[in-house]
Amino acid sequence: MAEATQALFNNATSPTMEELLYFHDLAMTMLIMIGLSIMATLLTITTTKLYIISTTDANQLEFLWTALPVTILIFIAAPSMRTLYLVEDPEHPHLTIKTMGHQWYWSYEYSDYETITFDSYMIKEQFLTKGSPRLLEVDNRMVFPMSTIIRMLISSDDVLHSWTIPTMGIKTDAVPGRLNQLTFMSLRPGVFYGQCSEICGTNHSFMPISVESLPMIHFENWASLFNNS
Repeated sequence: MAEATQALFNNATSPTMEELLYFHDLAMTMLIMIGLSIMATLLTITTTKLYIISTTDANQLEFLWTALPVTILIFIAAPSMRTLYLVEDPEHPHLTIKTMGHQWYWSYEYSDYETITFDSYMIKEQFLTKGSPRLLEVDNRMVFPMSTIIRMLISSDDVLHSWTIPTMGIKTDAVPGRLNQLTFMSLRPGVFYGQCSEICGTNHSFMPISVESLPMIHFENWASLFNNS
């Protein structure tokens, strides 16, 4: 979860987010290098006389300022395409979870288990336990096993919503009458938070998403609670 004074992204908890962070760092490095080069050039031009303003034929210079931006774009585009492929590459899932967006809560259905279906509402501030994050904690978290490929089927029952977990690098719109899909995997156990990223109504800011990644044995114990109820 992001802190109030945090300047950087959260630590990645999924391979998808690791790829996005890698591409972000690469792109920012390129931008910083370009900015510093331009600043150094401007500083040199304005403080020295080591330049010629009457040049009428500079084929090499024209080729350089055409080829250099193209080279920079290639260095940025190549890892961008790789990251896009890895993010969108569908893999065979081990567990399928369907979520429906409502005004203003989420409902979850585990397609591989007949009895696991529940709604997830935000816990009001007066009912929060000590240490729970305000406007982010819910009464029923979406639980899934870590180190397991999860397929999310996302739709909406009323208006546009968006199912988002920033630390996992996943975000998909929930569109009425349409079933969107994404796959993800958590590399470590923990509780991760997100919020609906569409302006879906007056209670838009009160529609949080809370997921919990557990080792497989603990997930099976959690699933057995629904079978016994």
